[in-house]
Amino acid sequence: MRVGCGYDSHRLVPGRPLVLGGVSIPFERGLDGWSDADAAVHAIIDALCGAGGLGDIGTQFPPGDERFHGASSLVLLEQVRTLLEARGLKVVNVDVTIVAEEPRLSPYVGEMRRCLATAMDLAVDCIAVKAKTNEHMGFIGRGEGMAAFAVALLSHVG
Repeated sequence: MRVGCGYDSHRLVPGRPLVLGGVSIPFERGLDGWSDADAAVHAIIDALCGAGGLGDIGTQFPPGDERFHGASSLVLLEQVRTLLEARGLKVVNVDVTIVAEEPRLSPYVGEMRRCLATAMDLAVDCIAVKAKTNEHMGFIGRGEGMAAFAVALLSHVG
């Protein structure tokens, strides 16, 4: 078994869609970044890369590389799963916590779990998605951005 942890944060800006856990969420601002800036998926990718000895998301998908400009983070997650499988590793489960003051994310958690499970070829019950606020503290509490923390467990295949 191999364990990895991941973290990501992005600034909220007007004029961008908000995508978290692979789900488009109605909101007047979105996360700023090179790809779709899905902080939840980025934290999961970092956790998987760490557990699999693949570096981090920037190693696999360098910012500024035109191939990844505007890319769906779910597609990047599928690519990481393929890299792990080539190393004889399989994702066992993933737990991600999204920290955002608003919008309310609980109505989207089920859909996030389904999207993430599909991208990682897992049963939905192997994915945990939690949403928390930052109790109005710091950049998240002021509504300037969002963050996500993830833990992933991998096992050797065969």
